[in-house]
Amino acid sequence: QVQLVESGGGLVQAGGSLRLSCAASGRTFSNYAMGWFRQAPGKEREFVIAISWSGGNTYYADSVKGRFTIARDNGKNTVFLQMNSLKPEDTPVYYCAAEVTEYSDYVPVLSYQYDYWGQGTQVTVSS
Repeated sequence: QVQLVESGGGLVQAGGSLRLSCAASGRTFSNYAMGWFRQAPGKEREFVIAISWSGGNTYYADSVKGRFTIARDNGKNTVFLQMNSLKPEDTPVYYCAAEVTEYSDYVPVLSYQYDYWGQGTQVTVSS
C-alpha cells in the first residue's frame, strides 16, 4: 500500500510558475512509476505528465510540453511537478498517482492504469 500527499498548489497569475510536490509513504517508492493528472469540475480526469521509476523515461501531454517538467527524488520518496508559463486552462485540481512497474521504465498514461492516488491539490491560474 502506498499513501500519496500532494502539496504546493495555490493561486498564481497567468505566466507564473508553481511547483507541486507529491510525498509517498508505504512500500518502496522507487518501484513505482509516478504520474500527475488533473481534473476540472464536470470533466474527466486528464493525464498531464509521468515519470518512470528510474527517472529515465518521461511522458508529457501535448498541452504541457515545453512548460511542465517532472522529476523525482527516490531518496526522499517525492516526485515534483514544475509548472511554468501557466495558463488559465491549467487551473483544475492536480492529482498525484503511483503504479508498480517492477523496475521497468514503463510509463502509464491512462488513469485506470494507476492503483494509488493522492487527495489532490488545487491550482488556480488567474488571467
